[in-house]
Amino acid sequence: SSVKSLPLKKRLCFLLKLVCFVSSVLIFCEFLIYYVVIFQCQWPEVEVGAHAGKKATSVLKAMFLADTHLLGEIKGHWLDKLRREWQMERSFQTAMWLLQPDIVFILGDVFDEGKWSSPQAWADDVRRFRKMFKYPVSTELVVVVGNHDIGFHYEMTAYKVNRFGKVFNFTSGKLITRKGINFVLVNSVAMEGDGCTLCRTAEAKLVALSHKLNCSQQKPNHSNKRCSDVEKLPASEPILLQHYPLYRSSDAECSGEDSAPPEEKNIPFKENYDVLSQEASRKLMWWFHPRLILSGHTHSACEVLHAGKIPEISVPSFSWRNRNNPSFIMGSITPTDFSLQKCFLPYESRVFTIYWAAGALLVILVLAHFQLLTPPFYFAQRLISKHKAV
Repeated sequence: SSVKSLPLKKRLCFLLKLVCFVSSVLIFCEFLIYYVVIFQCQWPEVEVGAHAGKKATSVLKAMFLADTHLLGEIKGHWLDKLRREWQMERSFQTAMWLLQPDIVFILGDVFDEGKWSSPQAWADDVRRFRKMFKYPVSTELVVVVGNHDIGFHYEMTAYKVNRFGKVFNFTSGKLITRKGINFVLVNSVAMEGDGCTLCRTAEAKLVALSHKLNCSQQKPNHSNKRCSDVEKLPASEPILLQHYPLYRSSDAECSGEDSAPPEEKNIPFKENYDVLSQEASRKLMWWFHPRLILSGHTHSACEVLHAGKIPEISVPSFSWRNRNNPSFIMGSITPTDFSLQKCFLPYESRVFTIYWAAGALLVILVLAHFQLLTPPFYFAQRLISKHKAV
């Protein structure tokens, strides 16, 4: 009866307030929160070694992310796809607008079902990827292949490799040089070392590129007949980019809030499945002597030193389907130095907490409005009056 007695205007006003409240919560949790979180990320500073204390004049701002795992038509539920793709799209587009990187690297496993998707499903996945990860003309996007894009070694075929290469202009042993900085892209799935056709081709390209880079780093007065006809590249130690990490026994030595869970850290890694084999890792180190290695695949963060001096950064997954706290790496890089900084995205658990708190508050407001719940100040007033009476 009390509900019916409420004037129509008052009920409409209350309904409008509820709509505004719900809309505000949705806009914040699904849009504004990405700006609030990513705005706090800053590009790290890097200094020129010869002029300590002075900022580098030509710094490449590079973003590194991995394992987006866009869901396919076989295992991907439509609601899960909608949620995860919206999260990644908003994160990426917000980062593009706020951070304005020069170049973005995605370190493999762009798709979840590329290893078995049909031509039609592949075309649909590529269309969705281009919509989610569109970028301004001032930014360059470079994608490295992963096992979910073309399959593990026993699933990898020339058709799948070429299909990926045509879309993303990727080949194993590809060199990208920007602002005097050399990036080497590796198809780590093809580093099986069993002599398969695709493996031989990939290794041959890497060996040729290694020769070119090594010749470019020699001093001008150093005479070497093997380098006389080689095209010279910037004399900068390369940065190695691949999907599989170099060999390590497990994640036991990894630390940080986004490292592997404690129950998974001591699980031994399988060579050519979780990490590259020891032999393939030695080859890459010997061929390129990189100053930095960045990889993905494990979905968790890790930093290890190879040969006691060469850092490898395992970039966590960019998808909330794989992590509660996705992130990406921001790098300020020069030909002689680099500085890296991690940028965390909104924690999904915190977003759910906001939704739960907003939902509880909404229920309380509705019950209080219709006098189905005693307002707190009435309850306090009654306690005070009883206390005075005593």
